[in-house]
Amino acid sequence: MSTHPDRRSLDHAASEPAAAPVAPETLPSAPAAQRHDGWTPARQAAFLRELAASHNVAAAARAVGMSRQSAYQLRVRLHGKPFAKAWEAAFHTRFDALAEAALGRALHGVEVPHYYNGELVGVSRRYDERLTLALLAMRRQFVRPPRDDYDPAGAFDADDLPNLIERVERGPQDWLDGYDDEMDAFYGGTYEA
Repeated sequence: MSTHPDRRSLDHAASEPAAAPVAPETLPSAPAAQRHDGWTPARQAAFLRELAASHNVAAAARAVGMSRQSAYQLRVRLHGKPFAKAWEAAFHTRFDALAEAALGRALHGVEVPHYYNGELVGVSRRYDERLTLALLAMRRQFVRPPRDDYDPAGAFDADDLPNLIERVERGPQDWLDGYDDEMDAFYGGTYEA
């Protein structure tokens, strides 16, 4: 049985200001012009919230009145831009909790009850060596790359989904559009590249 984050909690989390290097309200607002493909910044943000809640591209696209194919086309077209980073962050929500649970099972095992004639007679602990070996094989994937202070995308962590969605909805479509304004907000003064 899988559990997904509650959509209401993601909407609530997105509306609360989180501690972030760049405050979203300091970002320059992107014009709310209608795109030829129908993917407005508000629709992109709603899609990303749905994607984080469901982890299902087709369901998230359907929820905002778009097709799965158009969502993938948008991701390809906006590769390397805030939308693509937010898409990645949406898929990584709750991944840390899953990794911690798997690590806990690998380290501490799982209790297995033993019954005889319908009565509990004992409990043993079972360790899954395949899980341990899989986690060891994947340990490099759990290490996050260092943050690049010179990259505008570096102002946002991949875990910072609410602020990334806010950036998609309010900020410029490209990382470098409004970069000086973002750096001014980050450093609290006038920034010159």
